[in-house]
Order: sequence, then structure tokens, then C-alpha cells
Amino acid sequence: MTKEQIVQAVEAAIAERGCFLVEVSTSAGNDIEIVIEKEEGVVDWEDCAAIDRVMHEHFNQDEEDYALTVSSAGLDRPFKVLRQYLKAVGTQVDVKFKGGKRLVATLIAADEDSVTLRYSALEAVEGKKKKEKVEHTDRYNLTEINSVTPYIDFK
Repeated sequence: MTKEQIVQAVEAAIAERGCFLVEVSTSAGNDIEIVIEKEEGVVDWEDCAAIDRVMHEHFNQDEEDYALTVSSAGLDRPFKVLRQYLKAVGTQVDVKFKGGKRLVATLIAADEDSVTLRYSALEAVEGKKKKEKVEHTDRYNLTEINSVTPYIDFK
């Protein structure tokens, strides 16, 4: 089975659960992973089980010989699709740039090509001895970024 066949089989069930598809990956050994995210709230076990059932209705596991994992995008996985960015607007994100720079910022906006981030940084201000906190709102092209993930504050 192809990724397209898998998407066709599960897309209606994913939408019925108030979710959207983040990624479908398949391995050479026919291990299939379907990653979903909820429009509002979090993906629960029942969401994953519903997608699992639909897959088994469409594809006979004995004939196709596949292993299936259905999971949530999770807090530790980088955003893959625009809908994840849009869902995260107004929240803090952890941005890792190409070249090694890292930034924790509030995601203000996103489109297919870029993100707009608000953050503060300590900077030298003319006429002052101590650095002061300066607010920035900057737009970055996604080509400059390695990954964006939800920021988790363990404080």
C-alpha cells in the first residue's frame, strides 16, 4: 500500500475525530506510522484506536503484512504542517535555527513560508551601563529554521 492509499483510507475518520493528519511514514519493512493532532485539545487513546480500526477495515493485515502505529504529534516533535503552527499561535515555542542559534519566543503568526516571533533580549542601550530587556517582533523564513517545537517550561 502507498502513502496516498493510507491517507485516503483514514482522512475521513481523522476529520470526524476533530483531528488532522501530520505525517504518514512507511519503512522498507512495512512499518506504518500515522501521526495525528487534534484541532482543539489533545489526541487521546480513543482517537488513535479509531484510526487503527479504520486501517484494519481497509487493509487486511495478514495479506499486506504491516505493523501499524497511530500516535499524537506530541510535545517533543517538531511541527511538520502549517496547521500545527496555526494551532500554536499565541503560545511559546522553542525555535532551533540553522547555524545553532536557539530562541524561545511567542509564535505570533505563521504561513507556508515563514513564522513571526515575539521575544525579549538583553541588549546594550546607548547611554546606559547595564543591558536592558528589549522586545522584538521578527519574521523568519522557514528556510532559516531547523525545527519549531512547543516550549515546555518545567518551572
